[in-house]
Amino acid sequence: MSDATEDDDINRRHAEKMKKAKAVHDQRVADKTIEKGLLMVHTGTGKGKSTAAFGLALRALGHGFPIAIVQFVKGAWETGEARALERFGDLVQVHILGEGFTWDTQDRARDIAAARRAWDKALELMADPAIRLVILDELNIVLRYDYLPVAEVVEALAGRRADLHVVVTGRNAKPELVDAADLVTEMTLVKHPFRAGVKAQQGIEY
Repeated sequence: MSDATEDDDINRRHAEKMKKAKAVHDQRVADKTIEKGLLMVHTGTGKGKSTAAFGLALRALGHGFPIAIVQFVKGAWETGEARALERFGDLVQVHILGEGFTWDTQDRARDIAAARRAWDKALELMADPAIRLVILDELNIVLRYDYLPVAEVVEALAGRRADLHVVVTGRNAKPELVDAADLVTEMTLVKHPFRAGVKAQQGIEY
């Protein structure tokens, strides 16, 4: 068999395989008819949980959807994403209500008060019918430290209005939140430059 004939045979079999795969895919897509607001959780030890959430924010903004972001922990840092999102004007609300990581404040009562203020703002934003997407950045951290009652948070998230998308980020997502979520993604740490002595860098970590 010549090389050209062999290539033709490979291409023909590939086209047949892809035709079958497309038919299966198209049927799966056609079977999905539900449209609803999703509760999405980004958790795990790997880098990229908040980054993925802000990527979703950019996608929503590309469709002209008003969005809101509440940052529960990272208030001590001036982040690139906050600066960038300010450029979208009235389509974006960014509320940086954390006071830094708990090992920075070393004051549990203060951390609890900051978490409560941030959660109250989150409830206000979720009740706004104009907002299509709410990102609750590092909410998992405050739940991990029991700064907010997990039952209260899960009840409010599960009872959100039907068309509202919510993303919750942070390590150690509570099982109750995972159970309530529509989509859960776990970022797995394989390798990180911090372990090789590389510090957090502008434009990458913040």
